[in-house]
Amino acid sequence: MIRPAILEEAAHVLEARAETYGPATDALRAIAARWSLTLGVPVSPEQVALCMIDLKLARLAHDPAHRDSLVDVIGYAALMSEAGR
Repeated sequence: MIRPAILEEAAHVLEARAETYGPATDALRAIAARWSLTLGVPVSPEQVALCMIDLKLARLAHDPAHRDSLVDVIGYAALMSEAGR
């Protein structure tokens, strides 16, 4: 796969998720609030994005050819610039 194609796919996934679930920043904040309660420590939206990247990297370590996980890593990395807003 060439770089522009996978970047474009990640952008489409982000757009589709926003249509289905609303703004990513809202979702990251909501997840951070829930994880903070579950873990008993403050969790930031940025940390949520990083943890989701870690999850996807663990899956990629098991199966480096798993395209969806690669696309998701790119998507969560792109959201890092918005996560704290």
